[in-house]
Amino acid sequence: MPLCTIYVPTRLWGFSGHVQTILYSVFGRVRCPCPKGDRRFLNLDDGTTLTYDLFKPTFYEPALEGITVVIVPGICNSSESDYIRTFVNYTQNQGYRCAVLNHVGALHNVPVTASRIFTYGHTDDLHVMLCNLSEHYPNTKIIVIGYSMGGNLVTKYLGESRHNRPSSVIAGVSICQPYDALKATGVLLHWQNFRRLYLYALTEAIKALILKHRSKLLADDVKEKYSLIEKDIISAATLPELDDAYTRKVTNFKNLHEFYRWSSCLHYIHNVKTPMIFINSRDDPLVPEDLLIPIQNFAKSKDNILYMELMHGGHLGFFEGGFMYPNPIAWLDRTLVSLLPALREHCVDDIKKTAIY
Repeated sequence: MPLCTIYVPTRLWGFSGHVQTILYSVFGRVRCPCPKGDRRFLNLDDGTTLTYDLFKPTFYEPALEGITVVIVPGICNSSESDYIRTFVNYTQNQGYRCAVLNHVGALHNVPVTASRIFTYGHTDDLHVMLCNLSEHYPNTKIIVIGYSMGGNLVTKYLGESRHNRPSSVIAGVSICQPYDALKATGVLLHWQNFRRLYLYALTEAIKALILKHRSKLLADDVKEKYSLIEKDIISAATLPELDDAYTRKVTNFKNLHEFYRWSSCLHYIHNVKTPMIFINSRDDPLVPEDLLIPIQNFAKSKDNILYMELMHGGHLGFFEGGFMYPNPIAWLDRTLVSLLPALREHCVDDIKKTAIY
């Protein structure tokens, strides 16, 4: 379907950002497929075992053979997450090669081998993956797509001063990220629009990963090295409390303000030279409209940036079609694939600067 088609949310509940977000969180996607890929294991200098999954296209299309779509999932997610599997399967069926970064600690059957997991602003894992992918496919062109936290990582990575970033990376896409971690966590602490409940769910998900891998992450020598107090980690009720008790310490930051500032792509986005597309929805309960002002203003001043803002879609939902049961392929999935040819040709300038659907 062409990009110019109107986004029509599922009629019974699709106009509610909360329902879109909750259904995405609980069910992922409708009739989720199980694409088969090859898992690559990379041993990093700090002892971390990094993995990414590689998925070949389901048919050979010469015009698309040189494109690889790299996918960076949201917080605590991986190639096994339903919405990632759906997008991978759909993209494969359109003739593209896909590679999915598995955030350290997120896979059920891959143990943590060092004293760390992923963080909101740690882009080194993405860099290592992209370098490895470029070595295996030296002639490929890479388009990097990030969901929520993954969108922050992609934007921050493309805005960092890295002299060794692979030249094969030609474009990036960011979906449903809040841009400023400090403001976002502050907003989520309020009960308005039930944001505190979403914050609780995020906190418990990260805490569960830490405790799942506690033999490595909370070993006695690690707790001594970083001055970690295990009971403070376990009792943390909000993300700032958990980050203060654990994350900012293991990343060697003195306080949360410094850690959140370092993590946020907002402070790197002005250096982004690579063409990028940013997608947000106005009814995203995790990302209120005030957090979208910086990207709205930034997109107006840059020719290589396209900002798309939808009235509906929730947080990573974007279900469409039907009265009660949505289409298996969400608006987001088909739109991302529709944008790939334009990104491949660096034709962002030919697309309308700001689109509201």
